Amino acid sequence: MENELIRLARSAILSTLENKPLEIDKTIKEKFSEKKSCFVTLTLNGELRGCIGSLTPTKPLWKEVIENSINAAFNDFRFLPLSKKEFNELKIEISILSELEKIEYISLEDLFKKIKNKGVFIRHNGFSATYLPQVWNEIKSPLTFLSSLCKKAGLSSDFWKNKNLEFFTYNVDIIE
Repeated sequence: MENELIRLARSAILSTLENKPLEIDKTIKEKFSEKKSCFVTLTLNGELRGCIGSLTPTKPLWKEVIENSINAAFNDFRFLPLSKKEFNELKIEISILSELEKIEYISLEDLFKKIKNKGVFIRHNGFSATYLPQVWNEIKSPLTFLSSLCKKAGLSSDFWKNKNLEFFTYNVDIIE
């Protein structure tokens, strides 16, 4: 499974770079036809180079991989579009998401226990943000994790204390 989806992501990026149509094998379409959500994370020399994805499964996985790969390479507002020179050094990681699970909690300690090492999605009045579970490797403290996630959503860094903030978690299958 790994090699096929990574090859598909790489082909999608290359076809866009070369302005050529992407040929998709019929067996890939059949094998990855289930509707799944995924994120595609691009790194260059160990540094983030783009990360785009979706939380809700609305398309077949093969289509999600193509669209998110192209968007991570060329439409992540945090980075300039990927260049041909960068392409050969690019590392691609695909995170296939489980369904979102709404979290109910009785205390901050309970919340921390329920979100630790999972993907976390927060939402409040049109503001939202997510961190993949891999972010826990970089941000070990639940306080720092939630503060950073709130800032990413455009909320104050201590907004995670607000009882009206909705929390969802998810797991991922990582392909690299």
